[in-house]
Amino acid sequence: MDFIVFMSEQWLLVTILAVLVSGLIVVEGKRGGDSLSFHQLTTLVNQGNAVVVDVRETKEFKTGHIVNALNIPHLKLGDRLGELNKHKEKTIIVVDKMGQHAGASGRLLKENGFNVNRLQGGMSEWQAQNLPVIKS
Repeated sequence: MDFIVFMSEQWLLVTILAVLVSGLIVVEGKRGGDSLSFHQLTTLVNQGNAVVVDVRETKEFKTGHIVNALNIPHLKLGDRLGELNKHKEKTIIVVDKMGQHAGASGRLLKENGFNVNRLQGGMSEWQAQNLPVIKS
């Protein structure tokens, strides 16, 4: 009840806070790379201009992943960056389950000189669209 009273009396402060939080979310999202639709991902990969890096845990990766995706779990990405050096001239498309780790992984890759994008909606959206997955 006190919270509602505070919000109604301090509407200007609440509005400013909401704008700042929204701006922070947008800025942090961009640091991890722009989001790509599954159509854009498919086009880039088919043209040979991109490599898909799935940052989910190996167990989850084996239940279904995008064709030719590399699996480097997000907690091990910093230690395994060398594996991606041969792909530095291509776009790295970071894929996770729903977007929770793609931003941080993308930011790490960008800091190390990679051109990075993220799959919008992650593997959850990919599978919801009934797009092909490989199980291993």
